[in-house]
Amino acid sequence: MSAVIESTLPTQDPAAGMQAILARQSESFLAELPVSARSRIERLDRVLKLLTTHDADLCEAMNRDFGQRPAMLSRFTDVASSVGAVKHARKHLRQWMKPRASRVRFPLGLLGARATLQFQPKGVVGIISPWNFPVNLAFVPLADALAAGNRVMIKPSEYTPHTSELMAELVARYFKPEEVAVFPGGSETGIAFSRLPFDHLLFTGSTTVGHHIMRAAAENLTPVTLELGGKSPAVIAPDADLEKSAGRIVLGKLLNAGQVCLAPDYVLAPRARVPALVEQLKRAYFQMYPDGPASPDYTSIIDQRQLDRLQDYLAQARDHGVEIITLGEAAGDRRLPLSLLMDPDDSLKVMKDEIFGPLLPIKGYDSLDQAVAYINAHPRPLGLYLFGGGADQRRQVLDRTISGGVTLDDVIFHVSAEELPFGGIGASGMGAYHGEIGFQTFSHAKAVYRQSPLNMGKLLGLAPPYGKRLKQVVDWDMK
Repeated sequence: MSAVIESTLPTQDPAAGMQAILARQSESFLAELPVSARSRIERLDRVLKLLTTHDADLCEAMNRDFGQRPAMLSRFTDVASSVGAVKHARKHLRQWMKPRASRVRFPLGLLGARATLQFQPKGVVGIISPWNFPVNLAFVPLADALAAGNRVMIKPSEYTPHTSELMAELVARYFKPEEVAVFPGGSETGIAFSRLPFDHLLFTGSTTVGHHIMRAAAENLTPVTLELGGKSPAVIAPDADLEKSAGRIVLGKLLNAGQVCLAPDYVLAPRARVPALVEQLKRAYFQMYPDGPASPDYTSIIDQRQLDRLQDYLAQARDHGVEIITLGEAAGDRRLPLSLLMDPDDSLKVMKDEIFGPLLPIKGYDSLDQAVAYINAHPRPLGLYLFGGGADQRRQVLDRTISGGVTLDDVIFHVSAEELPFGGIGASGMGAYHGEIGFQTFSHAKAVYRQSPLNMGKLLGLAPPYGKRLKQVVDWDMK
């Protein structure tokens, strides 16, 4: 279907309208089964056309929502990354869809029994996407869900209204409501959306809201994937190149002004090297942003509420005597400079909450064992970053810490590898998507067993009365 489809959503109250669309999607999904590869690819092609045709419109909408967000940044983080995910799914989905042979216990396989694993779409997938990457975090899971053969309903963030409304308008042009539908709106819409009996629900957002989402989904026994956040540490090994490490930490920390779930939340560095690291962080910052927050490539904090939260962290730290190194002056449109907080106490909010902004605590350690113990004493992070270190030290950190993912000698980049799963663990989330893992997340792995032509019940002595034959089989299994 190459032509753009014009469609409209019901105008009744949000809850009733969403329930009606869910019913239509469920009915349409069942009528289509089995969902062919051709149908899935055709839908992915429409997503691709939407993104590439309206690239500039989406970037402008994101800029309006943030107040200041470089178009090139939005193209890279939101549009191009989504296009890459769609293309990857389109290229590989035929292979992903193939049934997989599974081993059958001895001697059933020799006697003709066969077992296969078949991936079947779940039905209707709900996606609740956040404001920090409003296009990427809606369209990447959309690509995975469509590749798996599902219908999709999306609830985008109310904090990016221009982007959310544009996404709803564009999706309605390219898809029928029974295929994909977008529901902008405030918290009431979000609450009603989370209570719908989806066949799978993916939520990306804060750990606090994740508790509510999981509770609402439990009422319908809806399986959930939670992509949360947490405090992702950057560990500087004793032998790390500080210039390279600092440049990469600043790049990742200031990406989207730190409003990234995978941003390095705090740095652990050898105590004796902290002063030199601070100087390298300053140098890297002003190389990238010569005018500080007034630089044209700097991104705004999304709204006043988030800005107030970050300034409250700084005020509390200052009141407790924390040394704060502020790099530049704040600029218009809520642009906040990078602030380095030197060895803040763990009782402070900045060390308890996910920062989600350009504040970077730096804590010294006396041994790598101490750094590992510090990480393990806190909730499991979404990402962990290690700079430098020999093979033994890297193995120590990888083996003795648990996190959603790891990037060595950089930050965030593990999320760019399409075939690596993206997801957290514990307080940073559950489940994963991206690439084949995403396809499997939104699929039901159905077990199919074909019995041998022989009467296996009789052959194994399973038919009562039980006797010597079954005893021999059980004794064999117990050896």
